[in-house]
Amino acid sequence: MTTVKMGRLSFWTKLVYGTGDWGTAGFGTLRQIFYAIFLTDVVGLDARLASVAALIGIVWDAINDPLVGMLSDRVRTRWGRRRPFLLWFAIPYGAGFLLLWWAPPFEGQLAKMIFVTLAFMIADTLETLVAVPFSALTPELTPDYDERTSLTGFRMFFNLAISLATAVGAPMIVDAVVAGGGTQQQGYLVTAAIFGGMAAIPFLLIFFVVREHELTPEQENQVSFIETVRTAWANIPFRFATLVYMLNWITFDLVALVLPFYLLYWISSGNLLAQAAVFGVSLPIESAVFAVLLITSVLVLPVWVFISNRFSKQIAYMLGMIFWAVVQLVIFSIQPGNVNMILFMSFLAGISVSSAHILPDAMFPDVIEWDELRTRRRSEGIYYGVKNFIRKLTGALAIFIGLQVLGWFGYQSPPEGAAAFQQSGVTLTAIRVLIGPFGAVLLFSAVAMAWFYPLTRERHARVRKLLEQRKARVLE
Repeated sequence: MTTVKMGRLSFWTKLVYGTGDWGTAGFGTLRQIFYAIFLTDVVGLDARLASVAALIGIVWDAINDPLVGMLSDRVRTRWGRRRPFLLWFAIPYGAGFLLLWWAPPFEGQLAKMIFVTLAFMIADTLETLVAVPFSALTPELTPDYDERTSLTGFRMFFNLAISLATAVGAPMIVDAVVAGGGTQQQGYLVTAAIFGGMAAIPFLLIFFVVREHELTPEQENQVSFIETVRTAWANIPFRFATLVYMLNWITFDLVALVLPFYLLYWISSGNLLAQAAVFGVSLPIESAVFAVLLITSVLVLPVWVFISNRFSKQIAYMLGMIFWAVVQLVIFSIQPGNVNMILFMSFLAGISVSSAHILPDAMFPDVIEWDELRTRRRSEGIYYGVKNFIRKLTGALAIFIGLQVLGWFGYQSPPEGAAAFQQSGVTLTAIRVLIGPFGAVLLFSAVAMAWFYPLTRERHARVRKLLEQRKARVLE
């Protein structure tokens, strides 16, 4: 078994804990990239109704994430506060993939929307029950400013690895099922079964290997849910970290959602079977672009850890987002058929997407010590409940914005079995604006929030020193 020590962590602790992002990112990547086009082209749900279904699910999100966070703060078992959730809900969470990717055999649009809404809510609840306790372990494992960046680097390696496997593998699995005489629906169900099964394993592994540290009686002091939320809102670094996190991920989610539409209907001029070559291998164009983007992201992760350690998390993040914004503006100008150019821009975007994955998550744990200094309590669960809510809020907002825009600007689902289908010029322009200028505006907004984030390395070190002095006085 691995023993957790405050401060520096062993390689194996980081590695095993990092696999948890393999469990959550597969769920997120499938939903980010393929859920919108699944709802419109497989379920047959009107784009605007599909966006409403996702938005209704967020109302439930607003309730379940902070509540699960508070519950994990208060649970007391011989296994700790967080780990029991991983044991109890890992397998149900994996099974929830199938529900999310099943197309109901209903004809009416309203019936389809109701089913999609309920499936979204159930799958989301199961995700919450593992993701919030898992994430809340991050600040508990180490209080060190730079060690948290390193730990997040391990998490993001697995995050990007499964994102790569999902983004590249899902279209290939669906195409293989269809080529074998199956339907797209069957292809999505096979995909969900594969990635859902793989998603459950890391949480069981973390339960048996990683250990939680014990809290002092003072840190265990509990207050009401309302008082905890009020205290969190009064935490100024938390506000800025949350805004950075929200703007960061709504950009990523929106780009990921719109990219399949952009590649199929703009770059490929409506050729639904378009291919692109990567390292001599012919792949569906979506798989090719995401392969280049995510392989690059994995490879440059150590670079962003180095830049963060050399300067600061904020500076490294701002550099990455400014570069990404410029890339998105260039993508807006690419003309149909220019596959090589879009692959090159995917490489450049991957450099920044890596920083977007690691740095906001590395910044967030530092707000916990700031809160503890003010309140004398450790409330990781409620903070990470809010954080998890924000993460899923960005996904739902991306789906809502993207599908509403497509619906209002005339998006049409291709006929069953069609090999080619073209959208109107107005629809294509809307797709290009969403992925280009609109995404760049969101990224520059994230840079502004990071600029004003108050918890620098030096200030965090002072907070930790004050906490250590307080703890020493208590133990005297």
